[in-house]
Amino acid sequence: MATTVDMEQPEKVWGGGNKPFAISYGKIMMWFFIVSDALSFSGFLTAYGFMRYKNMLTWPVAEDVFTHFPFVEGDQPLLYVALMTFILIMSSVTMVLAVHHGHHNNKNKVILWMALTIVGGAIFLGSQAWEWYHFIVGDRGAIEINQPGMVTARTQEGEMKDIRLGNNVIMHVVTTDGEKLSLSQVVHGMENGHASNHGEEFSTDEVVKAFKGNSSLELVMPGKEKLVIPHAAAANLMDVKALAVQGANMTRNEYGKKQFANFFFFITGFHGFHVFSGVVLNFIVFYNVFLGTYERRGHYEMVEKVGLYWHFVDLVWVFVFTFFYLV
Repeated sequence: MATTVDMEQPEKVWGGGNKPFAISYGKIMMWFFIVSDALSFSGFLTAYGFMRYKNMLTWPVAEDVFTHFPFVEGDQPLLYVALMTFILIMSSVTMVLAVHHGHHNNKNKVILWMALTIVGGAIFLGSQAWEWYHFIVGDRGAIEINQPGMVTARTQEGEMKDIRLGNNVIMHVVTTDGEKLSLSQVVHGMENGHASNHGEEFSTDEVVKAFKGNSSLELVMPGKEKLVIPHAAAANLMDVKALAVQGANMTRNEYGKKQFANFFFFITGFHGFHVFSGVVLNFIVFYNVFLGTYERRGHYEMVEKVGLYWHFVDLVWVFVFTFFYLV
């Protein structure tokens, strides 16, 4: 028997109990955006994984790259990145509290927790800018060797093995006891040099001449295996072609493969743009809360909608932190 539907009373069309997707248009559109944006980040991280697997031997290790911490001397592997992650996660907690008090129409509490969320996002952005600066300026510098073919290298334990070098392989300088040196220490001497090259520029000829003149120096390839090329073999490689590299950009990268820098700038930059957009949206909503706009409407749904976006941004960073920095 056919069922007739009264189109003048559309609320009676659904007769199966609870309504599916019983949320507003704005929230469901936000979910659509989040799902599509998650696919974008998934594609970027997958591409990063493929490139890292392809260049597993010489791919930089994040804990050897991100070692700076403000006002702290010496290497602090990933400590500052961990602090950034903690701040961003805590901003999600403050956003949860803002949404909670919005459900209870508590204007003053919403203002407080939204303000703290904005502050947390701004600190994260400032920290990311600081990290970018140190990544671009560089740490100790390195030597790029354009040398295809096979060379014999040894691990720090002394095991000999043949490795294949592709074009644009970056080598860091170490002493025979395994201590990593800066180009400044190579040029000026290990005792009188500085641990980093901030503000100092060295020509390739200076670096190569200083390296060849000190037989206690070796080259170490970036990557987990830390393969070391003895002094004599390294000097021969430099005779073919060498280039002193300081810092990182889209074409040169002292930490290793240039693709590492490319992915770093693109993935963290893309995420940083999302954080910046979230801070702007949060500030607009915060301003409207302060003016009493949502109090007059009788609900704080807009706080919940920007909260969904902010939680997404935080969750994406957890994946970026895991796959880019930890794995």
